[in-house]
Amino acid sequence: MGVVSGDVKIERLSRFFFVAPSWPTSLAIIVILGFIIDGASLRFGQNIRFFGSLCFTIPALTGFLATKPLVNVFSGHITWNRSALLALACTVFLVIISLIGMVVSISLLPFSYAIALGFIFGARLVVLAAIADYRVTRTVLPAFIQSGAGILIGIYLFSPPFGLFALISALVFGVGFVLLIWAVDRPLYRAFHIHGLNFLNTFIAHITDGSKTMEDFFREIGEEVYVPQVSLFFRTEQGKGVLFTVPNIHPGPLGEIGGGNLPKFLQSAFTEMVMVSHGTATHDFNLVAEDEIKKIIFAIREGSRNLAFSGDASKSCRFCYGTVSVLYQVFNETLLIISTRSPEKTEDIDLGVGMAIMAEGHRTFRHVAFVDAHNCFTGDISTVQPGTLTAYEYQSAAMHAIEEGPGLVKYPFGIGSAQVIPPFSRKEGFGDQGIEVLIIEVNGQTTAYVLIDGNNVQAGVRDILRDHVLTLVDEAEIMTTDSHVVNIMSGKNPVGFNIRPELILPYLDRAVKESLMSLAPGEAAGNTALCERIRVFGSQRIVQMASTVNAMILFIPPLSAAVLLLAFLLSLMLYMIII
Repeated sequence: MGVVSGDVKIERLSRFFFVAPSWPTSLAIIVILGFIIDGASLRFGQNIRFFGSLCFTIPALTGFLATKPLVNVFSGHITWNRSALLALACTVFLVIISLIGMVVSISLLPFSYAIALGFIFGARLVVLAAIADYRVTRTVLPAFIQSGAGILIGIYLFSPPFGLFALISALVFGVGFVLLIWAVDRPLYRAFHIHGLNFLNTFIAHITDGSKTMEDFFREIGEEVYVPQVSLFFRTEQGKGVLFTVPNIHPGPLGEIGGGNLPKFLQSAFTEMVMVSHGTATHDFNLVAEDEIKKIIFAIREGSRNLAFSGDASKSCRFCYGTVSVLYQVFNETLLIISTRSPEKTEDIDLGVGMAIMAEGHRTFRHVAFVDAHNCFTGDISTVQPGTLTAYEYQSAAMHAIEEGPGLVKYPFGIGSAQVIPPFSRKEGFGDQGIEVLIIEVNGQTTAYVLIDGNNVQAGVRDILRDHVLTLVDEAEIMTTDSHVVNIMSGKNPVGFNIRPELILPYLDRAVKESLMSLAPGEAAGNTALCERIRVFGSQRIVQMASTVNAMILFIPPLSAAVLLLAFLLSLMLYMIII
């Protein structure tokens, strides 16, 4: 039974993010809304002509034009689209709150308008702290622009005390929202010394500008680990080589952050084709920064200095235990095991499960490369933890390979490889490495190891792809790198979800056929390198953060309601005193 991981809870927060419409669209709505209120005020005989344009449109346009330059002055960042959308949203609130007072009595219009100006000041303060700069002192002036313009117009239209009351209202709501920001930020800071809004700033900066400042946060919460990295080095007489490596760290958390594009960086460090499969690691083992990949590269290079190549290999075999199926093959002292649960969910396996399998395998093999094919996404993102039935099935299937492996007859073998980059984007589920294929030919049997640079495979698609490959070879498995470079807003972007498998098959077919054409006598050597002091998120750190964030979300609505009610009551008392 899988355990829902904390990163999944955080991922669900992505529903709160959206792309702001173009600024002309937002401005057009603001202007039209102002004209509509102008017409309504004339129809109902109001003494104030052009009330909508004066009290709503002009403050909104002022806020739109001044917010971005002021934010930039204070070292923050906001786009014109977001500035316009913020002005529009505040205009809507301004209209609603103002009209509520008018419904009760036209004499309450100055009061309701002043309250509305105070409210939008507080709202803009929160929004700008979230999307531009978490330091409230740097967002006060940009946040006040729209309300300030409204106060100046209100002083001209209403009685003199309006200006004083409107300023006091803005102060009351501003203090209230600042306290709300503090209350929301405090739990995360006390637990991890992280300012939640600052983290949100950096996340938005990554989405919009590709900024990697998020890595600074991850470094603060991370911890160092020592993990094994098993690699198989293949070479042919023609000099064409393939490095098949199994890192036991997780290629996340998202985009280019941390190890999100691990396959590409490992490929750039070696001249041969590098196949970066998915080992046993959950999001707890996400790299905190891209620089950590250098430690993995160093470990692989050090391990490649004293390799003992052999030209013998066994045929590949398949074995099923419960829901787990393994494809295994022996290369001299190295046992390669590819595991999958397809058509059942095949997701991240905890490192403890993988370490137990490797430890058992070391009784008979010097190197044990255990791969999580990560090739069946069913909508449930959860991990395989030690002690569960699924973990037992993985271990039992692997034990069969470990026990049967030494007795398999070995023959000279051939190697063929190819890489094809399909014309599909990251948003469509394909990373930069495209489709890589390694074919091993042993005594007439051909086995295709297909690795797609992506984050899992949509349920059912793995079988479609594998069935096609099996028309060309005798045995095959479809794997993914689990690269999170294809994930920015959500962890759900598997291969075959946005691109139909029929469109993938031609490129897969080409890669397999090119591999078959390049078959040549080969040799292989295994190595187990220790990646030292790799800084990762840390055990259960994601779960802890997720629990804190989700707890914060639960109390934000009632706390916000309490702050708004208190600010309104204080404003009402002050209004009665001043007026």
